[in-house]
Amino acid sequence: MTTTINAMALLLTMLTPLWGNTEEASPAESAVSFEVLLQTGSSWDGVPLPGYSGGKPEISIVKVVIPPGATLDSHKHPVINAAVILSGEITVVSENNHILHLKPGDAVAELVNTWHYGKNEGTKPTEILVFYAGEKGKPLSIKK
Repeated sequence: MTTTINAMALLLTMLTPLWGNTEEASPAESAVSFEVLLQTGSSWDGVPLPGYSGGKPEISIVKVVIPPGATLDSHKHPVINAAVILSGEITVVSENNHILHLKPGDAVAELVNTWHYGKNEGTKPTEILVFYAGEKGKPLSIKK
């Protein structure tokens, strides 16, 4: 019980700056920073994200590594997802020829239910961390 209480106290101490507490923070707490990389209701082409269907939610985090010169198959995502480019670069092309170039540190809300593909035109592997707000039993991606 004491361990649970101590863990909860530590968590509350760490999150206090998020709630706007005006008490002075310790040096360790003031070194913590939070940066919103992406917050949107639309995919990168400006289309509003779809509503959730009401199924059982399932969160997935997938690391994708695309070798230099590789092109992904055309695919679509039936669930909302967002990505952060960790290293390398990628060009994404949608079915209606919208083009997006991404580099390390870029965050993007992916296309939902729209065919697209990505290609690594660089000389280094591209590493992408993708966060899916999916639904249990629903695929994350569908190949054309």
